[in-house]
Amino acid sequence: MIRALLVWICLTFAVLAQQSQAQTLSVTTVTRPPFSYVEDGAQTGFSMDLLQALSEALNWDYSVTRVEAFSEMLGAVQEGTADLAVANISITAARETQMDFSQPIFEAGLQIMVPSDAARRPSLLHALLSVELFIAIGLAFAILLGGGMLMWGFERRAQPYFDRKLNEAWFPSFWWALNLVVNGGFEERMPRTPFGRLLGVVLVVSSLFIVSVFTARITSVMTVDAISGNVNSVNDLYGKQVGTISNSTAANFLNRREIEFSGYENLDDVLTAFRDKELDAVVFDAPILSYFTAHEGRRIATMTGGIFLRENYGIAFPTGSPLVEDVNQALLALREDGTYDEIYRKWFGVRN
Repeated sequence: MIRALLVWICLTFAVLAQQSQAQTLSVTTVTRPPFSYVEDGAQTGFSMDLLQALSEALNWDYSVTRVEAFSEMLGAVQEGTADLAVANISITAARETQMDFSQPIFEAGLQIMVPSDAARRPSLLHALLSVELFIAIGLAFAILLGGGMLMWGFERRAQPYFDRKLNEAWFPSFWWALNLVVNGGFEERMPRTPFGRLLGVVLVVSSLFIVSVFTARITSVMTVDAISGNVNSVNDLYGKQVGTISNSTAANFLNRREIEFSGYENLDDVLTAFRDKELDAVVFDAPILSYFTAHEGRRIATMTGGIFLRENYGIAFPTGSPLVEDVNQALLALREDGTYDEIYRKWFGVRN
């Protein structure tokens, strides 16, 4: 009788263990290429491929729920309505108090994305082709031509050089004024009338302005471009229109640095604002932004500066989840047998 009871107990535990093994786990995620997204109706991305490898190693069945907001994904884990969450979830001290994490699955960090045209360096050619410089040149020519023709009006009866008809006088008069400004004029063509001499003095004095405006304009254009046109590091973000996702690690970093920014609910909203030229820079996870610049945003965006605030991604679980230890052991096994490296190379190439 005791023997039969022991056999029955063992069978009961075996059935329960089998049911536990076959239990379908609830996985929540959010769209963040290249870590998690849907392509041709299938779940894909680095994190989703890693999840599939874990499920095969641990004999899991799982279903994926894709939510709109990152906070919604983490909320499902905190509330226990999801067994785990996977995407590009940074392991932070604050989150560790609200949920459990696996060992790191990816090393990342923050980086800055800027419009492609903002990455150019100020150049002499750009300064020379500025609208303001063309206006200054036009004004200079108008002053010289106007001054030359005034001199023709005063001197045409007193100075042989200006003794020309109106339709023949405009260029010699302009040439006389130009030489006056550049070379100090011709001694043999010195004005002879009182008004002509007064005008000559005015033209010489004004030449100081005419000559200096070209140098000043070129210098100012290049200086303004250098100050306001480029974002090369975090220190260049002050005074710029910066965007990121609210309550993200990037948002927390910007707050600590006292850099003003616009917070958005999700990544699509940030990228839409960037496309609409509402932002000078986007600060967010380097792999996410790099993927965007290499695919959808390759014509409009570029990465600048190096990676800062290095962080690790992990798989999130409700606090006290019994799955954490099994996942950590399986992750170690995937690293040892080369499966992890194979998945990494598929999405990011060879690691440095």
